[in-house]
Amino acid sequence: MQRELFPGVNAATARVLAAEGFDVLAPASQGCCGALSAHAGREAEAQRFARLLIETFERSGVDHVVVNAAGCGSTMKDYADLLADDPRYAERARAFVAGVRDVSEILTEAGSVAARHPLPVAAAYHEACHLAHAQGVRAQPRELLRAIPGLELREVPEGDLCCGSAGIWNLLNPEPARELGDRKAANVLRTEASLLVTANPGCLMQVASAIERSGGRIALAHTVEVLDASIRGLGVESLGVPPSALTQGGDPPGNPTSTTR
Repeated sequence: MQRELFPGVNAATARVLAAEGFDVLAPASQGCCGALSAHAGREAEAQRFARLLIETFERSGVDHVVVNAAGCGSTMKDYADLLADDPRYAERARAFVAGVRDVSEILTEAGSVAARHPLPVAAAYHEACHLAHAQGVRAQPRELLRAIPGLELREVPEGDLCCGSAGIWNLLNPEPARELGDRKAANVLRTEASLLVTANPGCLMQVASAIERSGGRIALAHTVEVLDASIRGLGVESLGVPPSALTQGGDPPGNPTSTTR
């Protein structure tokens, strides 16, 4: 889903990793990780996807498999459990899991090399459940965002609350998912930030839809897109934040005026 709906996130991920000194390889033969199959309870299908992905990255000879979609990352880190009863893949799955990192994890582990240019904007961070709850990755995205000069990070009220996406849960339970989305949108807009940052395509779509439904306006971006804009010196306009919403000297902007995307 990331590749098809948010290809810019993948491109930004490759650029940021390269700027930080990594050799980036994206095997053309890689397919779905099986996350959506696992979410749907289709275990055999998820196992098939897992085996194929393990084989692909074994052939590539990489040190780490870096993931920029929280739902994918949580499933890939569970491959050892998913394939625990497979005599041909159990050990290979454990070795694979040891090298899986969310992009925010590997960037904070390695430390920054590339210079950051200022992004004078108030940004709210939405914790994707599959990143914060499933993987326990909470501090790393915030650390990366706070290291950007001029960016003021704001916490979303009820930050631990799910946005209602939850893999395919919003498709199976549209009404309660809509209620959660509306509650999340209201909390996001209470921050009066001009940019909402998160780490999962499902969250981006769910929150964008809820904010649009509420009549609110805010720019949305993946964490790595914000880093990419800072490293390349593109300015927050490249993220959909209009000049009128830029902070001056750390003062918060006025009412959000940027558009969802």
